[in-house]
Amino acid sequence: MANPIHPVDERLPLTQLLPLGLQHVLVMYAGAVAVPLIIGRALKLPPEQIAILVNADLFACGIVTLIQSIGIGPFGIRLPIMMGVTFASVAPMLAMAGNPALGLGGIFGSVIAAGIFGLIVAPFMSAMLRFFPPVVTGTIIAVIGISLMRIGINWAAGAAAPNLPGYGDPINLLIAGFVLIVILLITKFAKGFVSNIAVLLGIIIGFIVAWLIGKVSFTAFNNAPWLDIIYPFQLAKPTFEVFSIITMCLVMLVVMVESTGMFIAVGEMTDRKVEQRDLTRGLLTDGLGTLIGGIFNTFPYTSFSQNVGLVGVTGVRSRWVTAVGGIILLILGLIPKLGALVTAVPLFVLGGAGIVMFGMVIATGIRILASVDYKTNRNNLFIVAISIGFGMIPLVAPAFFSKLPKELEPLLNSGIVLAAVAAVLLNAYYNGAGSKSTGSAGAASAAKASGHI
Repeated sequence: MANPIHPVDERLPLTQLLPLGLQHVLVMYAGAVAVPLIIGRALKLPPEQIAILVNADLFACGIVTLIQSIGIGPFGIRLPIMMGVTFASVAPMLAMAGNPALGLGGIFGSVIAAGIFGLIVAPFMSAMLRFFPPVVTGTIIAVIGISLMRIGINWAAGAAAPNLPGYGDPINLLIAGFVLIVILLITKFAKGFVSNIAVLLGIIIGFIVAWLIGKVSFTAFNNAPWLDIIYPFQLAKPTFEVFSIITMCLVMLVVMVESTGMFIAVGEMTDRKVEQRDLTRGLLTDGLGTLIGGIFNTFPYTSFSQNVGLVGVTGVRSRWVTAVGGIILLILGLIPKLGALVTAVPLFVLGGAGIVMFGMVIATGIRILASVDYKTNRNNLFIVAISIGFGMIPLVAPAFFSKLPKELEPLLNSGIVLAAVAAVLLNAYYNGAGSKSTGSAGAASAAKASGHI
């Protein structure tokens, strides 16, 4: 008998791939365009150049997502992964934007150098996989979900941060709650494909309600052109400054630690174990994506954690879904009018969906931790407790590390990285470095825990 096709490699009908891919794009779109908007405004670029930054970002998102999902030679982890600009790069790039001697060219130069650095160190970073037994991976995935939940809750309130206009408006909360209820009703009573696109249907229905009550603006859509061409070094020629390059290379290391957690999480959700060679391909794509970003007028790339939860919610494990999402992103980058239409979806509509998706990531981490042996190895309790505590620092006390050198911000402001470092070190201390059996209640329970949601 021929081996059955693994769900990750299953090619669904196009009628299913398109809405499922669009669902992934809608979930990550707000985060994808946020970084170019922030950097463009910090540099005081004219609106037309900021628009190019956004379009270039979407274009590069599409290219790197296709490479990561489908795979090309040594690149691509070949899992349902969506790629986007990492927020870990924002603080260093804002510092560069404030230096007149650097500007956009200095940012692009540091991004290109960081991409090359990522390509060099990816094989060495992937060797860390043996330090990630269930007690470590479960903790990291739970912290990923908890960190994301802050984003989802802010979305539901209607703005990215509490100090922004409209945050917490009762109408925003009401529609976010309505979207959440719609998704829950669909997942309970619908079957098959309709259940798989519950998040998309919830967002569409929420968008219609928001439009009917006048909470949707089409100004950006009306002002956007129909066609734009993205080409290398369109906005500035790269310049290379040593300190900026070192800073961005540090960001690249942070990105790779975070990506390791994301890849393992998706592997758990899709029931495909991530081996060291897979991790190498995925991290190489982070480096290649960052290099592509610097060349095509954008920034460092990483796997987008928002979409990890969507895999858990839908149960759809095919990597061809995110490949179609990559194609959609490419089209949005080249046809700004369509990209502007997606931006018309209010954040509070996405918020109702975000709470479901990000909660699913937390649940995956908890499910993995349920396989950990706490009875005969009580030290595992300390590993989980302390690591989650470290991961919460940037969330509950953002100023905790404010007196430390600014150069450490990419490391210290990431709860995921703090939790990962703490979990790996504590596991090595208590259970021994690189022991694959540590932290598990046995091979059978560990295998059972790897089933998808």
